[in-house]
Order: sequence, then C-alpha cells, then structure tokens
Amino acid sequence: MMPDRWTRRALLMLAALAVTLSGCTTYVTSQVTAFSAWGGGSDATRTYAFTRNPDQQHSIEQSTYENLVADGLSSYAFRQVPERQARYLVGLAYGSRMDTVTVPQPVFYNPWPSPYWGPVNPWGPWGPWGPAYVNQTYPVYSHALGIRITEQAGGKEVYNVTARTSGDDPSLVRVMPYLVRSALSNVPLQNGSVQQVKLPVDKNSGAPGEAPAAASGVAPAKAAPAGAAPAK
Repeated sequence: MMPDRWTRRALLMLAALAVTLSGCTTYVTSQVTAFSAWGGGSDATRTYAFTRNPDQQHSIEQSTYENLVADGLSSYAFRQVPERQARYLVGLAYGSRMDTVTVPQPVFYNPWPSPYWGPVNPWGPWGPWGPAYVNQTYPVYSHALGIRITEQAGGKEVYNVTARTSGDDPSLVRVMPYLVRSALSNVPLQNGSVQQVKLPVDKNSGAPGEAPAAASGVAPAKAAPAGAAPAK
C-alpha cells in the first residue's frame, strides 16, 4: 500500500530533522568526583612518577594512558622524573562495562488511508487512536578513569579523582582523552566535590581542543591538552 499524504508529510519532517541534527555539536559529559588533601607546594616540588599494579606492568595500553595524563599534569607545572627523584606517585585505574536501557517508542498506525478522513481531520493525521508503544532495548557503555596521587615519602594520599561517562560508544580508547581532560579540570578540586564537565567532540582528531582551566592554588604552567583512560 502506497503511503498517504500524511505519511509522506511525516517522513519529510523526520528527514528535515535528521539534517538539522547532523549539524549540531556533540558533547561528552562526564561526572567528576574528587577527594583532596592537597597541601600545595612550589613548582620545584611538583615532581612525580607513575606507579603500576602487577597487571599494568609492561602494558602498552597503560603507557598510552600515562602519556595522556602526563600531558594534562604538565598544564599544572607537574614534572615527570625518575621514581627515586619524585615527590608524588601517580596511579591510574580504568575500565568499561555495558548495560542496557529499555525505552518505550511510539508506533503510529493509520487504519484508513486518505481520502477517508477528507480534507479536514479533527483528530490529526493518525485518526482518533494515537500511537501505540513498543519497548526498544539499547546498549549503554559506561567508562571510568581514576587518578590517585600519593606522597612517595609516607604514602599519604593527597588527591583522588574519578571521571565517569556513559554513551553509545563501546570504545574505551576513544573516550580516554575526554575522561583525562575531565578528571584533570581545575586541579585540585575541593574535597568531596562532584561536578559535571562537558567537552565538545573534535570530529577530526577525536579529542577535545581546549586546555584544562586553571585551578585554585595551582596555576597551569602552559595550555597543553590532556587525555586518558577509565578505571579498573
């Protein structure tokens, strides 16, 4: 059966909406939770080395994420040095999981095609019945990155921040730069703070193009973009 004029009109409206949405900016939104006992310190004492658990030893993936975090920390005058010279140790944890969500979706049914209703339809294009609904299930992927900074001398934890985001992208690697940027925004955040960070997606490089904002008590030395990975 050929679609009636109302069906054709609805299809045209949906096509126009799709074209409009395709030009919109896409964002990655992360929830950032931080715990801080930051004591400050001069730029000279802001030295660090990465520390790894046994599962992360000799991991190329780990090295990739450490490079992203190092770029972000450099914006706050942190310097990476050999472990024996470092004041701080920086550990990473990351991971992903898949969940599903069920959403009711409208399904429209027109029992009588035009011109049964005539030129004027008092109930709208679908007659007096309105839409039926069916449940559609979609996968949702959650990614997380944790960054933990401790003092090497006594093992005191001075900063622990976690960034989490969810969406339809199953790739942890593609989301990493946004998680790192979000986790390292405004370092150090106040103890127990929770905030949302919204970063525009760079469709060319897959990484956001803005540098982390300056934090209270720690001024960035240079505007270098950050990036990284989620938590295990």
